[in-house]
Amino acid sequence: MTILELFIVAVGLSMDAFAVSVCKGLAMKDSSFNKAVRVGLWFGGFQALMPLLGFFLGSRFESSICAFDHWIAFVLLALIGINMIRESLKKGDECDVNSGSLKFKDMFPMAVATSIDALAVGITLAVLKVNILPAVGFIGITTFTLSILGVKAGCIFGTKYKSKAELTGGIILVLIGLKILLEHLGLLG
Repeated sequence: MTILELFIVAVGLSMDAFAVSVCKGLAMKDSSFNKAVRVGLWFGGFQALMPLLGFFLGSRFESSICAFDHWIAFVLLALIGINMIRESLKKGDECDVNSGSLKFKDMFPMAVATSIDALAVGITLAVLKVNILPAVGFIGITTFTLSILGVKAGCIFGTKYKSKAELTGGIILVLIGLKILLEHLGLLG
């Protein structure tokens, strides 16, 4: 996986966190840089941790799945992407008015929920034999940065771009999965 492909995957994965960060920014009475960094640390940290866990799970079963690993990568990325696209098209998916809280009980479930797809991507990274430490660092930093921007965007623009971010992220993940499949089938250089 090239650095560009990894960047595209990182951006795709971070779109859920970006969308929730927009809601956080919208709900905060004052969105100081410190609060935006806290949101970024929660989401960026979990986006780095989950693919690492997925990688270790995928590595344990690598020898059993190597004959059809490209299909696994395609299916996982396509399912995650399709789910993100479906979520982006739902009507009435507004931000919770109480979502401005940065308490553990509020942030932990959101950080886990926005990073579950990263667990599946971690399995894909194991199948593709990606050097995992730089990959998860890159994913975490990308999500951290986009989450900070999401909080600030929420304060400025509100929910106008939330569904577009999820839609874009979903399309990106489906296309990356398709590219992996076509490369392994010899249909793409």
